[in-house]
Amino acid sequence: MKILYLETSSKNCSVAVSDNEKLLCLCEEVSENYKQSESLHSYVEWALEGAGISLKEIDAVSLGKGPGSYTGLRIGAASAKGFCYGLQVPLITVNSLESMIEPFLGQNYDFIVPLIDARRMEVYTAVYDGATGKEVSETEAKILDENSFEEFKDKKVIFIGDGAKKTKEIVDLPNAEFKEDVYPSAQHLVKRTLEKIENKEFEDTAYFEPFYLKDFHGVKKKSS
Repeated sequence: MKILYLETSSKNCSVAVSDNEKLLCLCEEVSENYKQSESLHSYVEWALEGAGISLKEIDAVSLGKGPGSYTGLRIGAASAKGFCYGLQVPLITVNSLESMIEPFLGQNYDFIVPLIDARRMEVYTAVYDGATGKEVSETEAKILDENSFEEFKDKKVIFIGDGAKKTKEIVDLPNAEFKEDVYPSAQHLVKRTLEKIENKEFEDTAYFEPFYLKDFHGVKKKSS
């Protein structure tokens, strides 16, 4: 089964192609300027070319559904839906925080805490068991203070993601590890996507909305 993966929830615009669990190609770039709108479709073309397959051979599309950048998520969702409609294939979605923990599982951490930077002292976060990857506390938008995550003071825990920097500066967790240069990546959607396909956990493509987690606050137009 050939699957196209899109992950646009963060500064990392990421596209991958797999044949079942075998990763055929990954094309991604981290940019401070959030380049999804200009780069995503080029990356899809390059990933398919690198995988040596054509778009019409794709059997399913998988999307990192968020939380994360509102605009990035909208772009990714619109593209994923377009591919699904055009190819008449199912849509699978995976929590973007969940995909971030994949490289850190089984490394003797008690807990893995992904942190996606949000506004000011806010992060999108969840807590996962370091051995099994099971969700310990569900995804939330969390305002950081000096007492945040104090329940992990005596645990071996790693905080990952671009929200780790400001977390490290405010919490007092001397035993914790912090790794900032971690972003959701399409390559880490593969395992969970295949599990969802096996369990027939497909999205209703027409009604699917990304996991924004909170309302978008745009600039209000002044009334004339």
